[in-house]
Parts: sequence; structure tokens; C-alpha cells
Amino acid sequence: MFSTSIGPISQTKDYLRPETAQGMFVNFKRLLNFNQGQLPFAAAQIGNSFRNEISPRSGLLRVREFTMAEIEHFVDPIDKTHPKFDTVADLEIQLYSASNQINGETAQLIRLYDAVHSKLINNETLGYFIGRIYLYLIKIGIDKNRIRFRQHMDNEMAHYACDCWDAECKISSGWIECVGCADRSCYDLTQHTKFSGQRLVAERQLSVPKRVQITERRINGTIIGQIFRKDTSIVVKYLENLSENQAHSLHEKLEQENEKCTINEKEFIITRSMFKLETKEKIVQVEEFIPSVIEPTFGIGRLLYVALEHNFKIRPEDNQRKYFTLPPLIAPYKCAVLPLSVNAEFKPFVKQISDLLTQANISHKIDTSSSNIGKRYARCDELGIPFAIAIDFDTLQQPYSIALRELESLKQVRVKIDEIVSVLQDLATENVTWNEIFALYPIFTEQQTKRLEN
Repeated sequence: MFSTSIGPISQTKDYLRPETAQGMFVNFKRLLNFNQGQLPFAAAQIGNSFRNEISPRSGLLRVREFTMAEIEHFVDPIDKTHPKFDTVADLEIQLYSASNQINGETAQLIRLYDAVHSKLINNETLGYFIGRIYLYLIKIGIDKNRIRFRQHMDNEMAHYACDCWDAECKISSGWIECVGCADRSCYDLTQHTKFSGQRLVAERQLSVPKRVQITERRINGTIIGQIFRKDTSIVVKYLENLSENQAHSLHEKLEQENEKCTINEKEFIITRSMFKLETKEKIVQVEEFIPSVIEPTFGIGRLLYVALEHNFKIRPEDNQRKYFTLPPLIAPYKCAVLPLSVNAEFKPFVKQISDLLTQANISHKIDTSSSNIGKRYARCDELGIPFAIAIDFDTLQQPYSIALRELESLKQVRVKIDEIVSVLQDLATENVTWNEIFALYPIFTEQQTKRLEN
């Protein structure tokens, strides 16, 4: 934990969390109940985390405070298959295995199905999340040719982890880790059980009932109360919180003689009549187990940094014209509305189009400044606005239409106003491509714009 001091004179010590995960482990029993006691299930959380960086540097890449998003996917440790693995099994991904690193080899393009079934990736669920992380990175605009998954080597693998892969992205300063995906086995729930005394377990149905030996604690509160009186609750709580090993050890000692125990710096003598273990045979239909967890961890600041760098471009015909090709999914504004003129006759069309976009929940920016249309286009490009609507003199004539511009090629098509929302929605959700739009709608050559400028 990252320690710090709080208060007007810094007398109170506090600890800042290094990850968001532990809150989900603490709430495991509640989360399991929400899922009707069934595995697998997952929980997700996003929030601030802190690391004690000695020398923060590289902008957003190494900082003391950052936003982290984590998923904890709880799964039966003897069945780590995933019902949706087939949806990602055929993805070919650059995998930089531990053996590649040891042998000085480069990353290899491997199909996820082959990686899982050859045990390069430990299990199906881990492979499924690696596939989903890969698709997510591409979805937010990261170049798939600059993504690789690097496996942790033995000297960096956490002692409790079964397998761990980092999604690394290549930027101008080299490869950086952006997402981690680890099989943390049952370590976290085991540790929380150990120190909290709460049984953080799930149950699995047995195909065949079996006989088991059940050991139960017998704590005689009546005798403890008669002897220790006001300290009764302290002694009972102490006996209830003994670990399994401690309880067996105390039972064996009490078989021979009374045992002295120190509780809260006070000595108590425990007798066999107060505490003992009883073992009996029981037929059970279910058995308890501590779930394993698969944990994808996302560094939001780093992902944003990489997405911006990978989508920053310069027009080849003019190196002063810079722009972002942000996917509509993450672009703050999806569309710009640019009237060609400030004349009053354009205002009703600006309002009509803005109302249509607002009703469809399409975020947009209206630029009615006096700058020429080229400069206003350039401003929108620098903001990474993927779509631009120009309201020109052709818009004033029936059938009312606008010019819709494609960011990279700068090509424009004419689209009827009552069709613009559906076109933008299809483009934003990737239901159609620009090539399909170019085939459906007439290419616009800016004749009216040139007439105005002349």
C-alpha cells in the first residue's frame, strides 16, 4: 500500500490502494449471492489507484495516481473452460511467450485455439479474455499491427499466478504495457479467508454423493461464562476464530492437560470441558471449494495515450494540417455541423439537424464562426471529430440535403436531411463502411462552395 498522512498536522496515517480488485474480493459472498450461488460470474470496477513512483516521468505512462479498470472473473478451478471461447478461438494474435524471450526470438502470430490447446496459454477462460482484450484494443483505435501479448517469465510471475500475459502496445518510445491478464488462482480469496475468518467459498454439485468426515467445534459457553464471567465473549470469540490447524492443535493439547492462552495480553486457562472437536461421518451432495479468478486489468491513461498517438496523422499534401482518426466509439464529438454562411436562411436547417442529432443521442459540435469552411474543417479534424456535415446552398433547395464528409479521404456525399441520422448511426456502429456509403449516395464536388468563394 502507498502510505500518506492526512489531517491539518499530518498526524493520521492513511493508505492508498494500489488496485481496485480487493474491494471485489471482500464482497465475494454478496456477489455470489447475486448470482444465485452459481459460477462462473464476474464483477468489474473502475477507479483511482496509486503507486509509489520514485520519479514519475513519460507523461501519462508512469504516474503516482491513475485510473484503473479491473474485472474479476470467478471460476471453478477444476473447470476453466469458457462457453464463449469459440467466438475468439480463430483470432490470430502476436504472442510473445516466455520461451521466445529466453531464446531471443520475436513474437509469433498464433491462433488462440492453438495457443490454448497446446497449453501455451494456461486455459480457455484466460484465452477468451486475451481475445476480448485484443478486440477491445482494436475497437478503440489501437493499431492491431502494434499490439502483442507478452507472457510473464518465471522470475517476474507472481508466486500465486498460474499464467499471466500483458497486452503491450508499441509507441514512439517503444513497447509499453497497457493491459494485464492473469490467472490469479485462488490466492486472493484464500488470503482474505485467512485474515478475516470469513469462509469465502462456493459449492459444486457432486455427480455421486459421497461420505465425508466432518469436524465440528463444541464450545461450551455455559462453563466459560461461569468461570470467566465478564470475559466470556472474549474467550468465545477467540475459540471461534481459531484456524483449522490451531483448533486441532488445541484439541490435542487439551486431551493431555489444560492449556494456558493469552488473549488481549490477559492469560486464560482453557479446559477440555470448554472446547473440543467432534468428528462424524456425513453424506454430502455438494462440496465446497475456493474459486480461482481470472483478472484483466486496464490502465485507462495508457490506453488513452496509445489511442491518441496511433490515431494522430498529418495530411501528406500539407504537413501543417494535423488530425486525429479517432473511432466514433470513443470520439467526444461524433459529428460537426458547419453552415457555409451566417445568413439567416441557414439557421432553420442548423436547428433542424441539431435537433435530429440530439434526439438520436449523437453528440455534435456546431461551428457558426466567421472563419472560412476550410479552417473550420481543420479545427474539427484536430479535435478528432469523425463526421462533418456542411449546410450549403444546395441544402436550401428541395429535396433538402447536406454534404457529409469522410475524415481521411476528404470525400463528400450528398445525403437527404431525413436520412442523415440513420447514416451516421450505421457508420458509427460499423454496420456500413464508407465505401458502401460512397456506392449508395452521390459524390459531392463542392460546386456551390466554389461558386460562393469566386
